[in-house]
Amino acid sequence: MDLPSQIRERLDAAGVLSGDVTEVFIRGSGPGGQKINKTASTVVLRHGPTGLEVRCQEERSQTANRARAWERFCEKLEERLRAAEAARKAAVAKARKLQRKRSPRQKAILVAGKRHRAEIVAARRAKE
Repeated sequence: MDLPSQIRERLDAAGVLSGDVTEVFIRGSGPGGQKINKTASTVVLRHGPTGLEVRCQEERSQTANRARAWERFCEKLEERLRAAEAARKAAVAKARKLQRKRSPRQKAILVAGKRHRAEIVAARRAKE
């Protein structure tokens, strides 16, 4: 597989081997008449480990579709990595927030609320 250097660099940065991606050329579908139905200009890229699939049929040329498909594949892969990193950062931030101490003001409000609730319960018991 002869890929442009910038695509190889993006795949390396994402930690994906180009050998894990299967590249299939199939016949197109949709409007376009005989030409689209006779030529295998549609490119489908599938990455086995992640299950990521990209299909491109925008151009008439197989080469142009292949270049666009690899670009989209890299974009989708990078988007997934960004989303995973954001989720990891959110989990760390949530854990940090749960573990931090309350401020003295927050603690005073909490205790006042508990005392108020205790008074309500005590008044209810006194009526019985």
